[in-house]
Amino acid sequence: MNDFILNNLLRENIKNIKPYSSARDEYTETSDNMVFIDANENPFSTNVNRYPDPQQTKVKTVLSKIKSVPKNQILLGNGSDEVLDLIFRAFCEPKQDNVITLPPTYGMYSVLANLNAVEIKEVLLNSDFQPDSEAILSAQNINSKLLFLCSPNNPTANSFKAEYIEKLIKNFNGIVVIDEAYIDFSNDESWLSRLNDFPNLIVTQTLSKAFGLAGIRLGICYASKEIISVLNNIKPPYNINQLTQDAALKRLSDISKVDEEVKIVLDERNNLNEQLPSISFVNHVYPSDANFILAKVDDANKRYNQLIEKGIVVRNRTNQQLCENCLRFTVGTSEENKKLINTLIGLQ
Repeated sequence: MNDFILNNLLRENIKNIKPYSSARDEYTETSDNMVFIDANENPFSTNVNRYPDPQQTKVKTVLSKIKSVPKNQILLGNGSDEVLDLIFRAFCEPKQDNVITLPPTYGMYSVLANLNAVEIKEVLLNSDFQPDSEAILSAQNINSKLLFLCSPNNPTANSFKAEYIEKLIKNFNGIVVIDEAYIDFSNDESWLSRLNDFPNLIVTQTLSKAFGLAGIRLGICYASKEIISVLNNIKPPYNINQLTQDAALKRLSDISKVDEEVKIVLDERNNLNEQLPSISFVNHVYPSDANFILAKVDDANKRYNQLIEKGIVVRNRTNQQLCENCLRFTVGTSEENKKLINTLIGLQ
């Protein structure tokens, strides 16, 4: 991507768009002595009567320190889904452009493509759930704007090999989006360390998984400052509410607690990896780099319904490509995992 020119990939209506300027964008200083009567807010304190910081400066400052990425290369979204939608809006012309996805993978890529009237080109993962680099690059054309790589992948739980990813970044003519929602459970290094090597690279992460904050909906986008600037121009002005920002700051202030919980999840994942193969109707347990395990069973629909009857909800992935008769087990607490194994033993 030595000849990468961001402007050539942007939609025409996005190139010169003037973002909405909120009251909090125009005056950013804070002081207890200031009287704020500029934003048509209710003056009576409810702790949330004021609009939140539209740039989430405090959260980005903490993330910048933790991830070693400058603040101007970070964008926050109302969940990763908003981040992904902004990327579609910035780069994909409806009814003209296309994106490439690698099934089986996270279903929202296709949902957002359809929502934005963008063609989807699917290139199946190989039998090892790895990207077929040659097939992917052969599938692209002049209208291919985005390539989505979910690594560790959902629902297969494996990480993609670094050499495959690097080849794709270097040879794909558009933007490569690496979805690292589960990176905290992997031994592989995040692609954040290579962010400045590739101007066409976007890395997305989330506070929903390892950080245990799925309920606050906070997704994170890391990219060049030029890409982040474009996405900032089109995001809603107050897309991250104050309660979300406060909860994120509180959780981010105790990384050691997060690390401790991740270690517990990994220990429990190892236990499940050891016990699941002993179940007679479990035919194969796939390697996992995530906080879940994909397993092939004799009859996924039957086993799913049996588990429901026993009060255990798992994810039936049998209808996804390459995942026939596969169930996805999220790693729970020690007690939950023991109940799962004991229940599976009882179904033999």
